[in-house]
Order: sequence, then C-alpha cells, then structure tokens
Amino acid sequence: MKRREFLGAAAGAIALPALVTSARAEDRIEWRMATAWPKGAPGVGVNAQRLADRIGAMSGGRLTVKLYGAGELVPPFEVFDAVSQGMVCEMGHGSPYYWQGKNPVFHYFTGVPFGLMAPEMAGWLQFGGGQALWEEAYAPFGVLPFYAGSSGVQAGGWLNREIRTLDDLKGLRFRIAGLGGEVMRRLGVSVVLTPPSDIFSAMQNRTIDAAEWVGPWNDMAFGLNKVAKYYYLPAFHEAGPALELLVNKKKFDALPDDLKDIVRGAAMASAAEALADFTFHNIEAFARLTAEGGPELREWPAPVAAELARVSAEVLAELAASSELAGRVAASHDGYLAKAREWSRWSDAAMLGLRIRHPLD
Repeated sequence: MKRREFLGAAAGAIALPALVTSARAEDRIEWRMATAWPKGAPGVGVNAQRLADRIGAMSGGRLTVKLYGAGELVPPFEVFDAVSQGMVCEMGHGSPYYWQGKNPVFHYFTGVPFGLMAPEMAGWLQFGGGQALWEEAYAPFGVLPFYAGSSGVQAGGWLNREIRTLDDLKGLRFRIAGLGGEVMRRLGVSVVLTPPSDIFSAMQNRTIDAAEWVGPWNDMAFGLNKVAKYYYLPAFHEAGPALELLVNKKKFDALPDDLKDIVRGAAMASAAEALADFTFHNIEAFARLTAEGGPELREWPAPVAAELARVSAEVLAELAASSELAGRVAASHDGYLAKAREWSRWSDAAMLGLRIRHPLD
C-alpha cells in the first residue's frame, strides 16, 4: 500500500450514533479543537477526530467540536497556549511533554524513561492520585487535562548508523522527544525536535541521521521505513506515553453538568479506543514490515542500555528536585512505579516470557 493510500485508509472515523437528537439551535455550543498532529494521522489524528465526533454524538449536537490539524489554527507546539488563552480554540489534543517548556513536571504525565506502561499509567492517573497532580500542574495556565489514551510501547527509532557502543551515539543527529532527548544529549547526541509532519523529509534529506516517532503503524505511514536501515526497539523513554485532551477550564466550568460528564466520558472512551487502535495496527504493521524484508531490527546493546538507565535516573533526580510540585509528583509516580515493577515481573513479563518460550503454533 502506498503511503498516501495508507494515510487515507487510516483516517476513516467510526460513525457514532447520537444519543439525543433534539438539540435546539439556541442550546448548541460550538467548540474548536486544535491538535499537535497532522489531520487524519494514524492513531493520533484519527482518534482526536473520533473524540471530537463522540462528544457531538453523545450530546445530541448540543456540544459540537470541529477539529483542526497541526498548523491549521496554530503550530503543533502552540496548542497548549491556544487552549490556555481560549480565544482561538477551547480544546486541544496532544501529549503533555510537548509543553514541558511551561513546567518540566509535565513530562511525568506523558511518561518518563524506563517508566510506566500504558495500563499502569492509566491506573496511576485514575486511581493513584496522578490526575489530581496533573490538574494542579496545569491550573496556573487555566487548562484542564483529560487522559485520552496511549500508543503503548513505542519504537526506539530509525537509524542510518548501527549502535554498538556509546561512542556510536556521539554526534548522531537524532529527532527524539521528551526526556529521552535530554538523556541522549548528555551522551553526546545532537538532539533535534521537528514537528511530526517534517520527520520524513528531514530523514530523506539527511538533515538528521535518526528519528523516533511512534511505532510500526505510524512510522510506516510516514514512510520512515524507506529512509533508514536500522530499526531500534523498544523506546527506552516511552514505555506507554499518554495522549491528552486539553480543555480551557473557564469554558469547561461554564458548561452544564451533563455536558461536563459527556466530555469526561468521551475522553475515557477515547482512551480505551486509542490503545486498542494502536495495539491492533502496530501488530498488523509490524507483520508487514518484517514480511517485506524491511529494516534490520536491533535492540540497544546491553552496555548502552545500562548507560541510558543511569543517565535517565540522573535526569529524573534533577527533575524531582526542580520544584516542590515536582517533588510531590515524583514521589507519587515513583512509589507507584516501584510496585508496578514488582507486579509486572510476576504478571506481564512472566506471561510474555512464557508465551515466547512455548508458542502454540
């Protein structure tokens, strides 16, 4: 399938029946949602559209949301500001670490290196106190966050240089986001953060040597498998990164209570749908990638992985010490992560090992 056809096929949204069909014109509220993603981009753009459509359907047209892709209303990394101001749009769709310039503690609500997997992140936010801390972090900006799903475990990146030792990282021009970028920078990498829509051209033109985006589904849709030789898996810095729905708090507070509940419920439904969407399509895309004799698959060599972990711990310790709020967020997150590691050792990791060692086929 050609790249353009793949994007078009992925962009089809699920039709959602309206729960109520009698919204009067004078009762209708029209909002705009700016996204950090290209419109119709697999997983991210598609699920943002589904979320917008779901709010309209669940409200019977009383609250409708028109979606704008990256750059249509505002540049992708300015979505948070636009929602905060509430003039250009009332809603946004992105990931918290895109706005870390406002407060580096935002990183925790996307995910940190060697951190929480997608189900664990959902557990921390919904039942472990993470949501209240997230809302506290966003409160000074007048923005209310809602968890809107995850891509699951991401890929480490597409490289045109094989990494055998730490020296191979030095001078590498790498498009890598979040705290993973800071870890790589401290190991001698030249870190570049280009908008998603520019990754393919940057790799093709060799203005960067390596790039991480999401995983097989999104990466193949963006054509990254055509411009790199090695595919490193998994991403040490994105075990289960969160997507978010951003809402201007004043506009949200002005909604009737039932519409507030609809926004909350639509975000929760989108969270489950987005993870299912990524899971299914990453499995399918990876099967195609390997069947086509695609790139050479690699894991980070053990000495490199050990150094990534050491530097990650150093970066996170500095982040935790950066403010009183960061200290509280880190304590909550890290305490939960320690318990999650112990449980996953005897649940997910054990089951995956068992399944790999004893396949049924």
